[in-house]
Amino acid sequence: MERDRDADLPEQVMWEGRFITAKKRGRWEYVGRARGIRAAAIIALDRDPDGTRHVILVSQYRVPLGRFSLEIPAGLIGDDEGKEGEDAINAAARELEEETGYRAARLEVLGEFYSSPGMVSECFTLLKATGLERVSEGGGTAGENITVHRVALCDLMRFVAEWRRAGHALDVRIAMLLTPEYLRED
Repeated sequence: MERDRDADLPEQVMWEGRFITAKKRGRWEYVGRARGIRAAAIIALDRDPDGTRHVILVSQYRVPLGRFSLEIPAGLIGDDEGKEGEDAINAAARELEEETGYRAARLEVLGEFYSSPGMVSECFTLLKATGLERVSEGGGTAGENITVHRVALCDLMRFVAEWRRAGHALDVRIAMLLTPEYLRED
């Protein structure tokens, strides 16, 4: 494979904020996370006593989209003061509990992924959470206003279709839930 002709040109920082940095390399303009911050995203799977499997999703209003978005729980790693060295598993556990109110007995790293590699250099660590216990209502930290959705896997396609028909946004990571590999049981 041949690298892009601009690959070895110097990277220029065009603007830097607290959480994002706008960059340019040759003819390419893109955005990355500031200060080396990364993200963790969690596929949280739960089971009823009768064996029915569920996935825990969240929704919240996203200002850049101008509408509500359905997402898997996710958050930044090491973004808080004093947590610069935080690892993906600890961040995922913290974010899952903050956003959804669930605590996981097991967190498994599924790998690192890129959500929009032509425009954003950010990568996120994807984890699978199992052995869930509801410990609070969730909803995120102050000002996040997150709604928690516990959706039976057998109803997921219908739930997503209804969400889209209502005119809401859908995070691309929801598509991973429609792929059996990410939902397999251990």
